[in-house]
Amino acid sequence: MKRIFNLLTACSLFLFPILSKADTYPINKKIDIKHYSFALTLSDSNDEIIGSTNITIQFKQAGVQNFRLDLINQSIDRKGKGMLVDGVYLDKNPVSYTHQKDALIINLPSPSSLNQTLVFTIKYHGIPSDGLRIGATKFGDRSFFNENWPNRGRHWLPLIDHPYDKATAEFIVKAPAHYKVISNGLLLEESDLGNNVKLTHWKQSVPVSSWLFVLGVADFAVKYVDEFKGKSIQTWVYSKNREAGFYDFDEPTKKVLEFYSAYVGPYAYEKLANIQTPSVNGGMETSSAIFYGEDLVNGKRDERIRNIVIHEIAHQWFGNAVTENTWDDAWLSEGFATFFTLLFIENEYGKEEYKKGIIKAKKTVFDLSLKIPDFSIVSNRTAEKEPVTNGLTYQKGAWVLHMLRDLLGEKSFQKGIRAYYAKYFNSNTTTDEFRHEMEKASGKDLKLFFKQWLYQPINPTINAVWKYDPAAKKIVIQLTQSQSGDYLFNTPVEIGYYKLGATSPTILKMNLSRNQEVFSFSLPSIPEKVALDPRNILLNNGSLTKE
Repeated sequence: MKRIFNLLTACSLFLFPILSKADTYPINKKIDIKHYSFALTLSDSNDEIIGSTNITIQFKQAGVQNFRLDLINQSIDRKGKGMLVDGVYLDKNPVSYTHQKDALIINLPSPSSLNQTLVFTIKYHGIPSDGLRIGATKFGDRSFFNENWPNRGRHWLPLIDHPYDKATAEFIVKAPAHYKVISNGLLLEESDLGNNVKLTHWKQSVPVSSWLFVLGVADFAVKYVDEFKGKSIQTWVYSKNREAGFYDFDEPTKKVLEFYSAYVGPYAYEKLANIQTPSVNGGMETSSAIFYGEDLVNGKRDERIRNIVIHEIAHQWFGNAVTENTWDDAWLSEGFATFFTLLFIENEYGKEEYKKGIIKAKKTVFDLSLKIPDFSIVSNRTAEKEPVTNGLTYQKGAWVLHMLRDLLGEKSFQKGIRAYYAKYFNSNTTTDEFRHEMEKASGKDLKLFFKQWLYQPINPTINAVWKYDPAAKKIVIQLTQSQSGDYLFNTPVEIGYYKLGATSPTILKMNLSRNQEVFSFSLPSIPEKVALDPRNILLNNGSLTKE
């Protein structure tokens, strides 16, 4: 979740409508970054950071002569903020480079050989214009907190700033001794270096995309809450929020870890820390060390922070461990985390709470679709030029999974989810690859389902008119599609009728594929009540009337 939390026939992919800009990021499949080691020096006397980054790169092809990293230049437009490169080295020997237009191009001394691995060192300094927030917490205390999503890591770190490349990473931070430092992975060292300087070293040995790297430096209070399968559950909040923050984050973290591990597959990371920060408003799913907006901490353990905790932990599975290959498929992160938040709520708090969440999500979908009618969930888009998500990515994405779960049945749906997670664990994937796994698990052809709900922007408006024919002892139902545009859905539709005194409906199943169709069913007497989509499993904005 980013900034504000909102809860909730076969056709070739090249025929799906293109409604946005293609990803313009210069993806380079000739190299694979295996590991980053970020050494940073922070100060209380100014906002300049001093960095030395070691990057371990495997060259996937022979003959590579240079490679590109993202690193924001210092510029007048940024009021002198940005990064200045002091030198680039290979085995302590300087190599040539250019740093222009926010791109760092590093030249190899000689062309690469196939699968050659080299370690380059980049020394740099500057004041971040974005990405790393240096400033006061809500209590007025100085702090350092990053926000890399979706492509802002380049403002303070040299890296590949795109989800397709996943790498392990470590942060070695020198900072004034009064701070505590939190980052991804496991704490390897915390040492007093003298002169009021402390060194803190965190290392994550699980590869992630660069937006998931995390650094928080503040006056923290730290609680070691519990363990989950030998992995530490921690809370990091401002010392002045100690009591309220510890209370807010004690629940439901362990229960969520247990549920997703059982339903989906193993938790990928070495720990899980919940962290208070001024750098986001809602939550940020940084791997193993999750950020939550500082104002969420209120000591009330209310539903909002509870749901954000569930959502951000869901991301540790979807978005973090299994990551979209490009921003085209951002719903594989946000739609999944939104749906799996509801799935945990259903498991822990009951089906009625799940139902409330899914109904609220439906309203959001139709409200937003009026404002952004051309937005399809999967489409070519790029963080280089535009936002890569909006509320539809979250809510309609969740609804697609809600409908898919009903279409396949719980057993096949979970089987497919588990197979998908296992296959793409700690790697990247696409919507099409997700579809293949769900098809294999269920034995169903899902091309039409995915095309209708993900690759085009129109939502259905299916209206129903019913009457009872006492002579024929039949209920007659007319279904009509009236959504804007020429697109026709081919979709199951359910009508429920209630017999006299019944508390639950009898379901009549139809399939609507044309503009208008009429269906009739034998019924011995007129029903007491009739409802359109009584189980709430169709993303539809239509209504039911009696003739």
